[in-house]
Amino acid sequence: MLRPADLSPIPQAEAPRDCPLCPRLVRYREQLRAEHPNWWNAPVPVFGEADAWLAIVGLAPGRKGANRTGRPFTGDASGEIFYSTLLKFGLAKGEYRGEPDDGLKLKGAVVLNTVKCLPPGNKPTPEEVRNCSAYLDAALANLPEVRVLIALGQIAHAAAARALRLKATFAHGAEAVAPDGRVLLTSYHCSLQNTNTGKLTRHMFESVFELAVQLRRSAPERTIE
Repeated sequence: MLRPADLSPIPQAEAPRDCPLCPRLVRYREQLRAEHPNWWNAPVPVFGEADAWLAIVGLAPGRKGANRTGRPFTGDASGEIFYSTLLKFGLAKGEYRGEPDDGLKLKGAVVLNTVKCLPPGNKPTPEEVRNCSAYLDAALANLPEVRVLIALGQIAHAAAARALRLKATFAHGAEAVAPDGRVLLTSYHCSLQNTNTGKLTRHMFESVFELAVQLRRSAPERTIE
C-alpha cells in the first residue's frame, strides 16, 4: 500500500499513512476507509518539485477531491480553476483531467496543505491546524528554493504567516515580506462556494499568480540562519 512519502518530492517531510495526531480526523478517515476502500483516505502528500520557487498553501483535502485521489486539488470542482491557472502561467505542463494519473506535472511550483487529512465539513479545528503545523514547517524547511508563497484562504494565510514568522493581515491580493525575504501572497480560496458566488473570479485568482511570477526574480535572497 502506498504511503504519502512514496508520492512526495520531499518524503522526509510527510506524515505517516495512519497519522494519529488528530482523533476526530482519524475517526473520519477510518469511516471513509470502510465506506470507500478504493479512495486514498490518508494524509495527502506534497505535489510538485523539490526545487520549486513557488509554494502554494491550500487548506485541506476535499472529500471527493484529494482525499479520494491522493493529489491536491484533484477530482473536485476547485481543480479546474486551480490547475488551469497554473498551466496558463507556465507553472504546470500536460493536461488536467481530474485524476492523479492524468500526467499533469508542476514546473517550479509545489502544493502544500495546511491540514493534510480530510476534516468533516472541510472545517479543521484550531487544534488540528496546530497539530499539522509541524508538517508544514518540515515541508518548507525541505524546500530551500522557495521564494514566494501563495496562501489560499484565511486559515492557510494564518498558517503560512506563522511558518514565515511574520504578521500579515488576511486580504485577497495582500503581499507581505518575511524576515528572511520570502514573500507571502494571499488569495481567497478557489472553492466552488467562492467561485459560484463571485467572491472570487478567475481574473482575481489569476492576478495573484501573475504577481507571483513577476516577483520571482525580484524577491530578495533568503537569509541562511
